[in-house]
Order: sequence, then C-alpha cells, then structure tokens
Amino acid sequence: MSTVDLGIPTIRPQYASPSSNLRGTQSFPEAARGELEDGTLRENLRRATATIQSKRASAVREVRDWQKLRNAGSALKWQVTDHLPELLEQLEESVTAAGGVVHWARDGDEAGEIVTRLALERGAEEILKVKSMATQEIGLDETLEHAGIRAIESDLAELIVQLAGDTPSHILVPAIHRNRAEIREIFLRAMPDLDPSITDEPAELADAARRFLREKFLDMPGSVAISGANFAVADTGTLVIVESEGNGRMCLTLPKTLISVVGIEKIIPSFQDLEVFMQLLPRSSTGERMNPYTTLFTGVTPGDGPEEFHLVLLDNGRSAVLEDPEGRSALHCIRCSACLNVCPVYSRTGGHAYGSTYPGPIGAILSPQMTGMHGPDDPNTSLPYASSLCGACYDVCPVKIDIPKILVHLRAEEVDDRRETKGEFRGTWDVAMKGASTLMSSPGAYDKAVRAAGPLSKVLRGKNIGKVPGMIPLVPGWTDHRDLPKPGKSFRSWWDAREKDAARTEASRPDSGTAPGPELPGGAVASDGPDDAPTRGEEQR
Repeated sequence: MSTVDLGIPTIRPQYASPSSNLRGTQSFPEAARGELEDGTLRENLRRATATIQSKRASAVREVRDWQKLRNAGSALKWQVTDHLPELLEQLEESVTAAGGVVHWARDGDEAGEIVTRLALERGAEEILKVKSMATQEIGLDETLEHAGIRAIESDLAELIVQLAGDTPSHILVPAIHRNRAEIREIFLRAMPDLDPSITDEPAELADAARRFLREKFLDMPGSVAISGANFAVADTGTLVIVESEGNGRMCLTLPKTLISVVGIEKIIPSFQDLEVFMQLLPRSSTGERMNPYTTLFTGVTPGDGPEEFHLVLLDNGRSAVLEDPEGRSALHCIRCSACLNVCPVYSRTGGHAYGSTYPGPIGAILSPQMTGMHGPDDPNTSLPYASSLCGACYDVCPVKIDIPKILVHLRAEEVDDRRETKGEFRGTWDVAMKGASTLMSSPGAYDKAVRAAGPLSKVLRGKNIGKVPGMIPLVPGWTDHRDLPKPGKSFRSWWDAREKDAARTEASRPDSGTAPGPELPGGAVASDGPDDAPTRGEEQR
C-alpha cells in the first residue's frame, strides 16, 4: 500500500492583537506633516535630545572597552534569540520555584484579561504602575478602566502624560514633547488641591507630583501594583527594574500583590550576564554610570515585599518577529532610546508621528514586524521609509542592532508584496523607479537626459528649483519639504570641455611637435620607447 505524505501544516505566528497600541490611524508622512508645523514641539525635542546625547557621549567616553561591551551585549542577545523557547521554560521553572506564578499571554487581549482578573479577585479599585512599555503597548490602562479599575502612573513623566490625556512620545522621556509651562497647566487642571501660586520650576513641579503620589501609595484598596521589567534572568527567576525616581521601588515593595507584564524578549540567560547590561543600559539611556535605583526581586519572600507575585509573559507579535531571520534582531532592543536621540527624523517629528508605542528608528522596524504590513493603506507599511538611512542609530545602539539594514529589508518586503498583489506598476513611484532604472542602464541615454537638463538652469531664478506643481509625479513630494538644486553642467559635458581646452592649449604651444626627452646623466637621452630605456645597471652607474 502506498503512503501519502500530507506534510506538516505551517501556521504563521500570531501578530499583535488589533487592540494593541502599535498602529496609528495615519501613515507616517501624513502624521509627520502636522507635527512639523508645531514650533514648540520641535524646540522641546531639539533641546531635550541634544542634552541626552551630550550626557551619553560623556558617559561612554569613560569606558575604554565600550566596543567590547557592545559586542558582548550583542552576543548575549543573539544567544537569547537562538534559544528563546528553552530559556523561557527555564525562567518559568525558576519563578515558580521562588514562589511566583507564571501566566502566558499570546497577545495583548489575553494579557489584559489576566491582569484584570487578578486585580478584580483582590478587590483593587486603584492600581499603581511602574513605567512599562509593555503595558502601554497592550493598552492596559484602558482595559482596567473598562473594568472599573483606575491605573495610576507613578513615573513623573508618565503621570504628566496620563493627567494630560496624552500619549507618550519617547521611550525614556514620555513627556519629552511638553515644556515646564505646559506641565504646570496640566497639574493645575488635574490636581484640585494644588496651590495656584505654583511656578514652573522643576523642583516645585516634582514636589507637587511627589505629594500626589505619596497619598496614593499610602492608600491602596486591594493593594495591587503592576510593573514591567528591564531584564528577566532565566537561571534565577530574578526580575530587574532600573529607574531614576524611586517610585518603582515603592511599587515593588509596598503592595501585597505584584503583577509584572514582561515581553518574552526581555529574558537573559544568567545572573552574571547582568554585569554587561548594567553597564550598557544606563550610559546609553540617561547618560549615567548607573541608575539611581536598580531593583532586583525574585519570587516571594515571607515578611519582605509582596505576598503574591505574578509574571505575565507577553508574546503579542514577538514570535512573528522571531520568524524573520533578517529582522529578528529587533527583539534585541533593551529600550535605551539612544537611537531616538540621534535620529534626524525623530528629532524633528517627535514620537506621535510613528503612531505606535515604540517610536523612532527601533519602532520603525519593530512595530511593522509585530503587526505585519498589510498593504499600502496600512499606516505601519510607511514606517520603514521613515528614515534617512544615515546609520547613526546603529552607531549608538548598545547591542549593535543594524537598524538601517533591517529598514532596507522591510522596504524590500513591502515592494515585493505590493508587486505580487497589485502588479509591478501600481503607482507613480513604481513607474518613476522603473524609468530611472532604464535610464541609468544606458550611459548614452543618461548622458543625453543630463545634458538636456542643463539649459533649464538658465531659465530658473535662484539656486533652487522651488516648489514643483503636483501634476509632476514624485518630485512634489521632495520639493514640498526640501530644496531641489537646479541642474548644473553634467560631468560628461565638463569632461568634454576640459579635454577640448587641453587640446587647444597643447596645439597653441610653439614646441607642440615631437620633442626629445630630457637628457640623462652621461649625455643619454630618455625616450618613451622601451628600446631606449636604460638598464638597471646603467641607472646605478
């Protein structure tokens, strides 16, 4: 009897849940256009990113083996990527052995359901949160609010964003788009007992936030707090949180129940590996040798800290990233935000233009992979193009993620997918690129085109062409926001003219005929011909 090989069904890993905050409503160019018109935003970004860049550069210069540290961090992250399933199982065993409970969430919806159920079972009405990108990613605050539970951000910048009804725009400094005057107005509106005479001095604003939060810390019905984690150590079950204000440590020690929502990529193999990352992360993020507060906690310890610990391991599209050999290194990110601070695109548009919890260069490669790029109308399809490919992000990445390479890879994927579904020529961009390819494949045709553009410079005034009418494809997209220089003389035209001038100069010389070569020592005459060349022995004599 013959057998039939039915094969093994292939199922693509699940993308992030649609309710996640990983996709905006506009494409990047559309969203960025509005942000670029906000002069206050651009000034806030310029000042803040320049300050952080300067501090980071000073802190990095102190480390003589910085590049070796980067190599070590990258190697450790590749080890995690290559052995993620085994390390996650080891982490679950370690956390369980330490008295914690591990939950697995395939997407943001499942994670939200798990956290909400745990909070409701403990009668929580308000929950204090440590700053966490993972909980922002899944919209946990909104999920809890629908269940009648108010989540209060304890990080100062996150609190500012929350009280303003806003969304974060930076990985490290969520309220980077706000200045002191704006923060004062936000506090006056949201804190009813605040003294109206408060100024916009940072110390006064921080003191107001401290008083507001301390009251919440001391009055927590249900006593539940939620955190993320910077690192989760597989061999010990230890979670690590680094912060600058101390609010995180209070959230991690005061409540009876602690729930940590952690992306599966945050795992590291061993406790010893923290030695590398505790040097890389602070210097790359805040420009400090070490963070003011570094908290490590392992499971449950009787009489010390929370009585219950729950770890929610979150996928939410990370398996889809892991499936792509070319793009999976995006999971190596340790959320330092160094790439945002050096990016010329981010520093002008800010984080909201990216439409995702993860803005900047890392968001431009991470968000599209976690959600998938579903055609030209998908806002995340435009994110891989939100870059000048200058490479500054790769230069500062502490774990050496080659962001420009992944951007190009995702662009190629998008083009290939578009051609498969819509045909090779879908719009003006494809037509223009095909035309440019044809033109540049023929030296003669290219030369004629460039020479033909030369006379145009005599007609136009000024140094630049100016804004081009929309009827001409592609070019308006450039000239709306950039200066397009007038075409000058082509290289071939310049070379031809140079050669003709050289020939005329040579012909006009009185001794332009064939002349004998220079006289060598001993009366010999040098010549271009090989027969007259002196031998090596003659040269030595």
